[in-house]
Amino acid sequence: MATRLRRILALPHRTAVASDLAALAVFVTVGLLNHHGALSAAGYARDLLPIGGCWLLAAGAFDLYRRPTFRALLSTWLAGVTAGVLVRALVLWRIDGGDGVFLAVALCFTLLFVLAARTAAAFAAPRLA
Repeated sequence: MATRLRRILALPHRTAVASDLAALAVFVTVGLLNHHGALSAAGYARDLLPIGGCWLLAAGAFDLYRRPTFRALLSTWLAGVTAGVLVRALVLWRIDGGDGVFLAVALCFTLLFVLAARTAAAFAAPRLA
């Protein structure tokens, strides 16, 4: 277990950033398809930009890509996704109970998607080299 976790955290910088942002994009894509039935640039701008942007800011604050640890990943996930959902709500000019539900869903599924994307990248990387 520790070796697998180390492998997921020890991705090259660009690979880690790309896999994290790809995972967040998958989360947003699933949400757009489930709730709006279609993909749109406006939907990605509304959902992916705040969450992805806040993720990258949190990753910088917690040194996720410079000194990757499980604690840095969890801190980035919790702070980045929470801040992204808050920024999204402020951009939409509304904060209500639905945003609390969206935050809970976002926290659950973004962690799942980020871990899955990092696992795939970690095990695909040796084959690409």
